[in-house]
Amino acid sequence: MAKPDTRRNFLKNVGCGIVAAPLLASLNSFTAIADETAIVPQSVTLQPKIILNVRDMGATGDGQIKDTIAIQQCIDRCSILGGGEVVFPKGNYLTGAIQLRSNVTLNLAEEAIITGTPDFADYPVTQVRWEGKWIQGYLALIYAIDARNIGIKGKGKIMGNHALSGRPSAENPLRHPALIEPIDCSNISFEGFSTDYHSMWSIHLTFCDTVSIKNLTIRSTGGNGDGIDVDSCKHVMIDNCDIATGDDCISLKSGRGMEGYTLLRTTEDISITNCTFADSIFACIGIGSETSGGIRNVRIENCKFMAAKTFAIYIKSNVGRGAFIENITANNLDVSNTDGGFLRFNITGSGLQDQVPVPGEEGITTTKNFKFTNVRVNNVPVLVDGAGIHPHKPLDGFVLSDISGTCGKGVFIANIKNAVIKNIKVTGFSGSLLNIDNVNGSGLEGAATLTPQKYKDPIPQPATPYQLK
Repeated sequence: MAKPDTRRNFLKNVGCGIVAAPLLASLNSFTAIADETAIVPQSVTLQPKIILNVRDMGATGDGQIKDTIAIQQCIDRCSILGGGEVVFPKGNYLTGAIQLRSNVTLNLAEEAIITGTPDFADYPVTQVRWEGKWIQGYLALIYAIDARNIGIKGKGKIMGNHALSGRPSAENPLRHPALIEPIDCSNISFEGFSTDYHSMWSIHLTFCDTVSIKNLTIRSTGGNGDGIDVDSCKHVMIDNCDIATGDDCISLKSGRGMEGYTLLRTTEDISITNCTFADSIFACIGIGSETSGGIRNVRIENCKFMAAKTFAIYIKSNVGRGAFIENITANNLDVSNTDGGFLRFNITGSGLQDQVPVPGEEGITTTKNFKFTNVRVNNVPVLVDGAGIHPHKPLDGFVLSDISGTCGKGVFIANIKNAVIKNIKVTGFSGSLLNIDNVNGSGLEGAATLTPQKYKDPIPQPATPYQLK
């Protein structure tokens, strides 16, 4: 694994924002956005050297016999011979967990299905990320560890076994298997296939960089399973995906408490474009609440939010998380059928409190540069619920402009400096369109006064300094 930033570098980076990442010459993976500081992730293209067929290694594809050994042998041989494609022709391939190796892409024919077995014993146990902490747990149906140049493509389908989904409990403390899970990998391409798995994550990227996710159809309805979790990763492009989930369609996170704060693995340079979202339990895009490694440089553009149980976009953290959320931009969005509204900030009280939270003022998450423009809303209950910013660390820089449509209530914001509110042309709301407390900037004329909220105090300093172990 790459060495984490030192605390000195961390504090420096919090103050100065992004330092542009170097170009990867071999893949030409990134180009700078005009007039922006972030780096835009581009598509990753992997060129095959050899092509192997899983049937030639003995896979039956009959949906009855476990094909795990044959599939793994095919992947291993492809990698050791220099890399290429492992082809799955038409069939239903029942398998336990399989490990992707460096320089290997799985190619799923249109009527090919990879189906997970219902037996926990078919999934290895190791350290995995769960709710921002590294714990013992089962690896995913398709996983990779410390691999480079890996991918899955084609028009086939990957199905988890719903008997394995769920969450750890006192009786079974092991984390349940995700569907697809690269850990500490780089140069990843997922394109064209569909997934089906509920009550657990469909795609969980952990400590990864240079990732291209395109043209996927992800389904995890029927339980609280996320679509795509980006967990302490950088340079990730998600484009033209259709995601319908129980829990978050996309969740961006970076660790929880002193463990995540000490590791300092930031989620940064994330592009989410041309996607369609529907969520039935929480939010379409959740940023946090596991933010202890920091989240920055997120671009959301040209997306349709078709349904959300809470808010289309939900930015969240908790006192005791620390670190930062900064440079979040969203443009050209359509939002409808939300039970909560379009946008919410809850930086002070979201998610489980960590057993070892970040103490003092450091434990209050720093927020900076949130920009939302060209948004069309259709009868959302609340346009913006943005009062959940801690007064000790106000949000520095908030733009809300060119918003149209219908809503039940308007904009509620608190503890923000350098706000810009303009061209809010919504109808149907009751009360005042703009409601503020401790906010300065432009476009605030005529705003109603919002009653101040009560916020959590910082976490007390522990008697013994934290040590990573």
